Amino acid sequence: MSKMSNVLVTGATGFIGSVMVDSLLERGVNLVAADRLIAANVFSNVWMKRLGRFHEICLNHKATVPLEIIDLAAERDRLHKILVRNDIDTVFMLGAVFGGREFVDKRQADCSIGFAIDQNTIRACYEAGCVERISYSSSACVYPPSLNREGYLLKEDDVLSTGERYNASDNLYGFQKIMTEMTLQAFSKEYGMKTSSCRFLTVYGAGEFPTSHAISMLIEKALRKDDPYVIWGSGNQSRGFTYVTDIVSGMISACEKISEGTPVNLGWDKRYQIKDVANMILEISGHKPKQVIYDKSKPEGPFSRALDITRAKELLGWAPRIDLPEGLELTINWLKNNWQ
Repeated sequence: MSKMSNVLVTGATGFIGSVMVDSLLERGVNLVAADRLIAANVFSNVWMKRLGRFHEICLNHKATVPLEIIDLAAERDRLHKILVRNDIDTVFMLGAVFGGREFVDKRQADCSIGFAIDQNTIRACYEAGCVERISYSSSACVYPPSLNREGYLLKEDDVLSTGERYNASDNLYGFQKIMTEMTLQAFSKEYGMKTSSCRFLTVYGAGEFPTSHAISMLIEKALRKDDPYVIWGSGNQSRGFTYVTDIVSGMISACEKISEGTPVNLGWDKRYQIKDVANMILEISGHKPKQVIYDKSKPEGPFSRALDITRAKELLGWAPRIDLPEGLELTINWLKNNWQ
């Protein structure tokens, strides 16, 4: 492939986006960052931490990275101008609306904003004329929930394979990701754009401030010394948890090696039950609550989900390197210094 020279990362101050920025700066590319700051929350604690982390990464690399504040759901023309002005050849699409399990289950209208974000980004890239490659952050939510069962590894071809009408994916969030994958494949076939889609599974790691995601939420409760210590769901639900640097390395590799929109799973094919994850977090953090409560009134998501990563191994030479015990220790040690 032609070398990445001028790269745009959307969602660049977010969790995965900031790690992507760090990795790309390490590679010496010219980088432009884009993200949305909601006016009412621009000075919120989380936003200030995200911006601080972004600037710290740039400072560590002695790099000046323009940060474009843009609403991708509404400002397609402005994105077009940013791409042309910076002669962008590669775009990593990490800009998204997402808020964890409860968001996916209960906020379908907000999930639909992803259609506008992704369609505007792809169209602007095509119309700019300079963009050669697009790499997209998809999700394991594209798979039918009926396939999320113990012992089964989700394969890329499982998407829309069950014939279900209303449960073909994990709610509207998963369906929106499918539509963007298909759009990228169409732009590859019809316009010759080089595209790739990476399906992430339960990403965690250093760089994520406490949110509604399972691991970061459990770590936040441990660092706060919550007692009782509350775990959503039964605790028996299981996942393949993937450390963020593994996700970023796989996405960059997919951008370099896949050109026709072929989707690829990025995640662990090994499962851990949430109750075991919580016990590891409590042990590493040193928190010893007198009471642990499993709140079954809260959504726990798919009972069991892990990915078949055969395609990633074959096409990318990729496999995750950081297993959960090591990843949790890295994450907790980072958050101890950056949480407050």
